[in-house]
Amino acid sequence: MPVWGWALVAVAVVAVVALIAWRALAARRTRTLRARFGPEYERTTTALGDRREAEAELAARQERREQLHIRPLPAEARQRYAQQWQAAQAQFVDSPAGAIAAADGLLAAVMQQRGYPMDDFEQRAADVSVDHPAVVDNYRKAQAISLRSGRGEASTEDLRQAMQHYRSLFDELLDDAADAPLADDAGAADLPVDEREPSQPAVRS
Repeated sequence: MPVWGWALVAVAVVAVVALIAWRALAARRTRTLRARFGPEYERTTTALGDRREAEAELAARQERREQLHIRPLPAEARQRYAQQWQAAQAQFVDSPAGAIAAADGLLAAVMQQRGYPMDDFEQRAADVSVDHPAVVDNYRKAQAISLRSGRGEASTEDLRQAMQHYRSLFDELLDDAADAPLADDAGAADLPVDEREPSQPAVRS
């Protein structure tokens, strides 16, 4: 075989090896993202209609999350928020819409103290999805019902479901065990109290 023939064979071999390596990396990325995001991986893929686009979106969320300083709540803050949640839940009997508004505000206060940016709901949900992928869709559903409630379009059963949806994320945000994998949590206990505990709106009674 002439030299140019061997050169073509070598190029073909390199191309095949590169293709195999690329497919292996793509498959590994898919496995990693699917394991990390769980149901949020499927939801994002369905919403965008393209697996590669969805994976790029989820990878971008991870990169953004790494730039945030998400910190666990001090024990006293967890206790205070838990008490405020009980007050909001008790309010549901007399004022379901008021209880939902209180729960929404309380959850926002918890996320703000944890360190999540609060400028935009969709971005906030995307940030939360990295750490709490199993319940972030509950948050979206609760928010949708809350908006309908503001327009007088939600039934009492809708509001009851919203309360349950809010509670699923609230419990995870207050659960210190869920903070263990977060690299940014190290040293959070050393923050001054005024940095760890920003003021939050009181739950309406």
